[in-house]
Amino acid sequence: MGRGALASLRAAPRDLTLLDIMLPGLDGLEILRQARRHTQHPIIMLTARVEEVDRLIGLELGADDYICKPFSPREVVARVKAVLRRAAAAQEPSTAHGKVAALMLDESQWQATLHGTPLGLTRREFRLLQVFAHQPGRIFSRAQLLDHAYDDTLDVNERAIDSHIKNLRKKLKAANADGSDWIRSVYGVGFALDPTGAE
Repeated sequence: MGRGALASLRAAPRDLTLLDIMLPGLDGLEILRQARRHTQHPIIMLTARVEEVDRLIGLELGADDYICKPFSPREVVARVKAVLRRAAAAQEPSTAHGKVAALMLDESQWQATLHGTPLGLTRREFRLLQVFAHQPGRIFSRAQLLDHAYDDTLDVNERAIDSHIKNLRKKLKAANADGSDWIRSVYGVGFALDPTGAE
């Protein structure tokens, strides 16, 4: 069944794929790994595995979202709609890139402005926003963000990132006319910069 799923992915283009991890013959993660060599269409993983490391592996291999069992049909529909909205926005560079372009980072002065409004970020907050802005839409784990925000040898708990994210959200929200903060939380995984306002 797993090899058949991979053959199907290769055979024809599609808008989105729901891919279970536990498949006989070839598991979902290997299918995802091979599929990403020739297609970038949205792929959402379905799994009974709830460990953080399993979700991180899937996201690192290129999954667009991760749904853990048990789940309701309404949750799946909501996740699919959100991923399709982000995919559609990525096909409209004038809209998505225009929003990101409103964010200006002066890396020599450690200063950031949004729509011309100075954000007044701390150095840690600036580093986080810098990481997000370089790869909008990518989901970063707390551990990954911690590596960027603290490039020294301080022994800092990953939850320190939550405090920085909270402050960063407040500052982005204050500078956005629509009151959006642009930072999307992915439960149990991490955070992403999402100017499209997707859920």
